[in-house]
Amino acid sequence: MPDMRHFGFLAPDERDRLFLRAPQEFPADAEPERIGVGLGATLYCPATRPQLARDIRRRAAAGVTSMVVCLEDSVPDSDLAAAEHNAVNQLRELAASGSEVPLVFVRVRSVAQIPMLVAGLAEHADVLAGFVLPKFTEETGAAYLDEVVAGSAAVGRRLLAMPVLEAAEIAYMESRISSLHGARHLIDKYREHVPAVRIGATDLSGAYGLRRAREFTVWDIRVIADVLSAVVNVFGRIDGHSYVVAGPVWEYFSAAERMFKPQLRETPFVAHEERKLRTQLIAADLDGLIREVALDRANGLTGKTVIHPTHVAAVHALSVVGHEEYADACDILATGGQGGAAASTFRNKMNESKPHTAWAHRTLLRADAFGVAREDVSFVDLLGAGLHQ
Repeated sequence: MPDMRHFGFLAPDERDRLFLRAPQEFPADAEPERIGVGLGATLYCPATRPQLARDIRRRAAAGVTSMVVCLEDSVPDSDLAAAEHNAVNQLRELAASGSEVPLVFVRVRSVAQIPMLVAGLAEHADVLAGFVLPKFTEETGAAYLDEVVAGSAAVGRRLLAMPVLEAAEIAYMESRISSLHGARHLIDKYREHVPAVRIGATDLSGAYGLRRAREFTVWDIRVIADVLSAVVNVFGRIDGHSYVVAGPVWEYFSAAERMFKPQLRETPFVAHEERKLRTQLIAADLDGLIREVALDRANGLTGKTVIHPTHVAAVHALSVVGHEEYADACDILATGGQGGAAASTFRNKMNESKPHTAWAHRTLLRADAFGVAREDVSFVDLLGAGLHQ
């Protein structure tokens, strides 16, 4: 597997213009948390796509660093056998092409598909980063994870596993906490294989007969926001054993009649002479995505599941560490965790050493993966670079 690097499509002079500290490469055999942070926008595509290998190459060239080939909900039951055959053939073709590829995962729908895919790829298994495990619970998950370990032994390197927390037991209040603790207890046994846990907000919403409209973020749907908060509480707490928790999917990618005003303020786009870009984002329903990504990060989620290539640039632009964030993190860590408080370098907030240390460490981990923007570079500049490349 090749090393990954965000914004690798930028020319050196453009990268230098935008970044105070450029994104760093991270290998596929890095520690799980580093990989989890570096996943960024994980683009899902159905395994039935006839030109899957070509599509993956194109997306890699455009800045996608992680993709999931889906054999689960995106594939009709009647097409499953054909989808399995296509996935194996297309991934073999991708490996044989010698092209740079993202981290490629396969979302399976049954335990038996893991050894089947490993055997089918055979000498081309190097193209495979790992598997996404659907509807994960303590009861169902062990068999999946054991097969990931067996597959790792078969290919001679670590395969990764990303459990998806989306089962009804996690949705329902009376079983939620025990189910999450059970899943956490199981996942802890396979920690070196798990870069991130993912949240299936679509399935969780389905447990209540809900589907959020484009005008609402997942955080506006209170019954689902409660589930997300519980997942972060169990998997994201800073106790030396936290996991990266990835943000759930944003389902919309084309314009339709809107009920509410756009959610993007005009001022930043005017300041950076990007009125046209703002209009483009609103037309593609990306203003809602941008708001949801910002709320994801504020609530402890990292990266996001996406289902359209236009979503990738927004997620990655919002993942870049701002100059002010970076300065604060460096100042906090410079105290060595010895306590105390001081005004920030920007003189607009108080940095407290002990309570902010974990945040600072996470911020620098994100800075390694996505870089640090120069002081005069905004989200608008970074988004424009991603969309216009």
